Amino acid sequence: MTNLPDSTTQQRHVAFDWGGVFTIGTFDGRSTGNVAERAGADVERVRESYFRHVRQLEVGAWTLPQFWDTVQQESGAALPYADFEALYLASIHDNAPMYALLSRLPAAVRVGLLSNNYPVVSEHLRARPEFARFDALVFSNEIGVKKPDPQSFAALEEAMQRPAAEVAFVDDVAENIAAAQASGFHGLLYHHDHHAEFEAELSSWLGLAL
Repeated sequence: MTNLPDSTTQQRHVAFDWGGVFTIGTFDGRSTGNVAERAGADVERVRESYFRHVRQLEVGAWTLPQFWDTVQQESGAALPYADFEALYLASIHDNAPMYALLSRLPAAVRVGLLSNNYPVVSEHLRARPEFARFDALVFSNEIGVKKPDPQSFAALEEAMQRPAAEVAFVDDVAENIAAAQASGFHGLLYHHDHHAEFEAELSSWLGLAL
């Protein structure tokens, strides 16, 4: 566990991933299962098409309607786009302890988000009242690159307006933590089953009682 910073250490800050950190489990797995069930399609066919093309969403190359048209054609699913979008957004399963932690972070701590995300979903998240606490929101679909690309972490550092060395980055994927550390951030690997241990580690890093 990181030692508490001494009185000469500059204020430290934190940035988070979204999926698997502010959600329980993977948004993609839940959404594809829900969509397949509603559309009366084979879930494996839906997932094969979904995961083959989802990068187009993550880098902002496709709109969500364009993506859904392709998945429908390839998987045999049949669902009007409006119904798909509503079901897609409803597949988000919030990780309540993480949102509670977010609300307790003091104003002196800058808070960021770096998420491989999708059109419509990123807009939905930005509009949520809880997201007003974030000082910096960086979505892959809006910058055209996704983690673990170093450019995504450069974009986060710029948005945070603080040197990477002063920022802990929280993600549930080890590859992304390694990339963050290579870019100068302090990496914290997260799993919702060990939230209390994570809070203790983040508290230690920030030098604050959370």
